[in-house]
Amino acid sequence: MKLSTRCRFWANTFRTSRPRRVRPVPGSQAHNLVVASNAVGQTTVLTVEGLLDATTYLLLRDSIIKAALDEPLAVIVNMGRLFIPRESALAVFTSASWHVERWPDVPILLVCDHHVGRDSLVRNGVTRYVPVFASVQSACDASDALRTKPVRRRLRIELPAQMTSLRQSRQFVTDALSAWSMPDWIPVAKIVVTTFVENVLAHTDSQASIRLETDGDTVTVAVADSNHTSANIREPAQATGVPTGLGIVGSVCRMWGNAPVPSGKLVWAVIGSENIL
Repeated sequence: MKLSTRCRFWANTFRTSRPRRVRPVPGSQAHNLVVASNAVGQTTVLTVEGLLDATTYLLLRDSIIKAALDEPLAVIVNMGRLFIPRESALAVFTSASWHVERWPDVPILLVCDHHVGRDSLVRNGVTRYVPVFASVQSACDASDALRTKPVRRRLRIELPAQMTSLRQSRQFVTDALSAWSMPDWIPVAKIVVTTFVENVLAHTDSQASIRLETDGDTVTVAVADSNHTSANIREPAQATGVPTGLGIVGSVCRMWGNAPVPSGKLVWAVIGSENIL
C-alpha cells in the first residue's frame, strides 16, 4: 500500500541519507520556524511549523522553556508540521525538558499526528523523557489528569541598568514579602536579588527584569537579562573558604540555576523554609 502524502513527507523529513533540501525563507533564518502559542485552560499549546535545524534549534528550545517558565499546568508542543532533515535535531525536546526539570518543574508533552514522526521520536530516545501523543486533545486530556498546581502569588518589576536598581530591587522584595505576610523570608531574598542584579549590572548592558513568587512554602527569586551567556560561579577560591557572589546564593538557597530564553537568560533561586535566617 502506498504511503499517504503526509507519510511520504515525513519519510523524506526523517531520512538521514541525502536529506531533502528546503528553499530558505528570505530574510532572517529565524523566519524558517514559526512558534504560535495558545492557552487551553491551564495548559499552553505551542504550534510549531517550518524548518528545525542548527539555525532554528535554539529558537525552538528557548521558546519551549519560556512557555514553561510562565508555569502553566503543562506545555504541549504540536510538532506535526515540522520539517526535520536530521533526526539529531529531535534532541531539542529533551534539552528543553531538562532545563525546566528542577524549576519550574512543568511537564512538556509532544503531539505528532502521524506514526512516522512518532516512531522517530521513540527511536531517538525522546519519549523516555517527553511523552508523545497522536492529537492535541489526547495531550490535553493527559495534562488535565495532572495534579493542579498550588496557587502562586507573583510580582514582576523592570529596573534600568543603573546602580540605583540595587536599592530598588531590595525594596521591591521587602514590600512584596511584607504584603504576603512572609517577613522572615526577606533577609535571604534580599541577598539573592542583590547578587543577581549585581551580576546583571557587572556583566551586561541590560535592564533587570525581576520576578518574585511564592506558593506559601517556598519563595522564588528570578532575574532575566538580555545576555545569553549562562551565569556560573567563576570566583576564585578564597583562602578563608567563604563563598562570594553566586557561591553565596548556592549556600543560602534550596537550589538555583539558569534558563535560556529567546531574549537572553533567566537566573533563578528557590528559597525553602530551611533557608530562613
